Amino acid sequence: MLSLRPPHTTFPRTSPWLRWGRLGGAAAPHCLSAAAPALAPETAAGPGSVSFPILVNGCTGNMGLSVAEAAVHRGLHLVPVSFSSREKVKRTIQVEQTDIRIYGPSAREDVLSSVADEFPDVIVVDYTAPDSVNSNAELYCKLGLPFVMGTTGGNQQLLYKSVQDSKNYALISPQMGKQVVAFLAIMRIFAEQFPGAFSGYHLEVLESHQASKKDTSGTAKDVIASFEKLGVPYDMNRMVKIRDPDQQLEMVGVPKEHIEGHAFHLYHLTSPDDSVSFEFQHNVCGRSIYAEGTIDAAIFLHRKVQSKDCKRIYSMEDVLREGYMP
Repeated sequence: MLSLRPPHTTFPRTSPWLRWGRLGGAAAPHCLSAAAPALAPETAAGPGSVSFPILVNGCTGNMGLSVAEAAVHRGLHLVPVSFSSREKVKRTIQVEQTDIRIYGPSAREDVLSSVADEFPDVIVVDYTAPDSVNSNAELYCKLGLPFVMGTTGGNQQLLYKSVQDSKNYALISPQMGKQVVAFLAIMRIFAEQFPGAFSGYHLEVLESHQASKKDTSGTAKDVIASFEKLGVPYDMNRMVKIRDPDQQLEMVGVPKEHIEGHAFHLYHLTSPDDSVSFEFQHNVCGRSIYAEGTIDAAIFLHRKVQSKDCKRIYSMEDVLREGYMP
């Protein structure tokens, strides 16, 4: 949401809470939720229009499970294995009609090697943990398994180097929500085209995520980087991060059913004399926007592998540029 308010409705710099609090129960309509599949025009005929094996590493987590469910709904063949960070694990989880066997870390290479032999056109999707990013990627590259890395964290420079050195295929993105990716790209282009356009303005940033998210929003960091290029310096320590469910319900206006899975962001800019204000807001309820975007990314990557494309490393922006939007 972009709004330009006349002088008589500006908010004091010290009270961006008031603006966010006013959303109250009305926040839900602003939530982005990808309830329906979003494919490129040539694949929009339905789930049966494309099918290949997909292994979701991280099915024991909420995001991985959401991606696995989306894969089944889109007609992909869900490989019945996944991995846990714990060694002693003996269980299976059910995703639709598929029983997924969960293996410990020591079994990764043997199991993945078998998967590579049995499913030569498999795409791996990784939603594990930040401290597993590099070791998982190195193993995928060693076995020649194309992968979509949705897990954030790890050593990003090493991650890209692993793929480059192995000549493996990979799509790497800390943000899988296509519309959010498009917004980030617009902000970056805005900053590149009009550097310093907001010089002198004051920026307040508030973000709210489920309590299990301990780190600062990477999306917020990207947007702030664009604002800094637009001439607005910002101290990251000033960012207001909401993780308390009561505050999220009462102050932020997160719908109760999405307390355990949401991403609300508000960026509030005011001119030096407080006579002009801008607000940029994007609210995501649930995980479907990320799950559907991840499946689009996997389909995109599968096509690149099958066509033996000379480019090996992609991002979600590459997916969008080829028309993978609703």
